[in-house]
Amino acid sequence: MSITITAFANSLDQGAGLARDMIVRWALEEVGQPYAMRLIPWADFKKPEHRARNPFGQIPTYEEGDLILFESGAIVLHIAERFPGLLPANANARARAIAWMFAVVSDIEPLIVQREVMEYLESDKAWAAERMPLVEQRIGDRLTELSARLGEADWLDGDFSAADVLMVQALRRIERQTPLVEFARLVAYMERGKARPAFKRAFAAQKADYDATKD
Repeated sequence: MSITITAFANSLDQGAGLARDMIVRWALEEVGQPYAMRLIPWADFKKPEHRARNPFGQIPTYEEGDLILFESGAIVLHIAERFPGLLPANANARARAIAWMFAVVSDIEPLIVQREVMEYLESDKAWAAERMPLVEQRIGDRLTELSARLGEADWLDGDFSAADVLMVQALRRIERQTPLVEFARLVAYMERGKARPAFKRAFAAQKADYDATKD
């Protein structure tokens, strides 16, 4: 059965590989599975046809046969369980990799997204100047803990896994920004992820789709 991924047409990230379909593309490239893209204009995301795929009117969605999934973390977990290559065979190592996936979507990325919301949507609020340092401190605290746990290892837990797909993408959202630049280990970890051939293929495909649909 063929796989179809839904993404923005003319994405606001301008082909930078930050829209959430990039996570799914990368996972599929890692496991060697072909996929098709359904690129939807912004005006159509809240329409009933798309809400049938994603009740929140967001991206990405994953369609394979009669299965429709939303939420990028859940999609990547499904891909990792469905196809070999992104989860360890050992049961304990597999459980740890899944735990790290939850850590990204529960503990790391929400803080980074909170910073983005403040920067782009709430910077004009009277309380923004006081709140932003608090948000950045929370991110810095988490990254301190993450860097200490990573140590000199290449990946989060043993071999590269679906957890690294999610974590690298989360860190890319603050690439070349404070506080990430203060953590050399995490920058190097992110760059290792970006150097993977599957990442490069996914990035090029997302950029090509943006270039084909931009105004």
